[in-house]
Amino acid sequence: MSDLKEPLHYASSKPVDAQTTKPSAGLHDRSIGAIIAETRNLSADQVERVLQYQRERGIRFGEAAVALGYANAEDVLEALSKQFHYPYAASERKSRSPELVALNQPFSSQAEVFRGIRSQIMMRLYREGEPRRALAIISPDTMDGKSYFTANLAVTLAQLGGRTLLVDADLRRPRQHEIFDVANQAGLSSILSGRSEPRVIQQVEGMNSLFVLPVGAVPPNPVELLERPAFGMLMRELAGKFDHVVVDTSASLYGADASIVASRCGAALVLARQDRSRVLALQELTDSLDGINTTLLGTVMNQY
Repeated sequence: MSDLKEPLHYASSKPVDAQTTKPSAGLHDRSIGAIIAETRNLSADQVERVLQYQRERGIRFGEAAVALGYANAEDVLEALSKQFHYPYAASERKSRSPELVALNQPFSSQAEVFRGIRSQIMMRLYREGEPRRALAIISPDTMDGKSYFTANLAVTLAQLGGRTLLVDADLRRPRQHEIFDVANQAGLSSILSGRSEPRVIQQVEGMNSLFVLPVGAVPPNPVELLERPAFGMLMRELAGKFDHVVVDTSASLYGADASIVASRCGAALVLARQDRSRVLALQELTDSLDGINTTLLGTVMNQY
């Protein structure tokens, strides 16, 4: 257990504490016009032309700036996101993490679906007076979209403002480091094998409240690592340090990995894929949770 006696190390552009999730002073007081002018480096003359156009037509600053060609619709959405402290990915970030629809397209119908699922989870999992629990996302097969779903769910939880950690516990086919474009030299496998590594928990670029713990090196003995008491201790420690902890897992077809992770988390959500997941496989997966200290929140059908 020596690995858990050492403090967890974070990779971040600034210290990871409660301050990282608070909006900058005066952020909400800045106007959309001021944000657009700063983002697009508008000159004083250009700002005056926009203001004049705005007054003449009785429209908003953003609409006037777009009409005059000084900004585009994405600039306006980004300015709104900054004003309300709502994470919104820059264009360069979108190309590096195209699967993060909740971050890249936060006002899309797909992102709205994730917010709806988030609301259901919040009502069922986070109840006053109950201890915090991590949430394992489990599915019967590969290609169910589990890693994609887990990543976007983590983004929507972080958009609430609370410190959110995504743990990649898929020790067989990890993908979260690819989805979030973070380093994967060290991670969960090194912690569970007793090696203290620096910078294992990484802050997601552009989201002060979202962190990722990748797998690191893929181990030859995933089940044995997950069954070690160290994993349960780690999950309890993380649940106490973060407001939300979401855990990606291996497909249950590989063995007991998913049910082991779910038992250490305390709560699980099953993901099935429309026209692909077999009823028998889903039943076997849910049956594997019987008799262990895990709350099954429900099943989500992935239609994408």
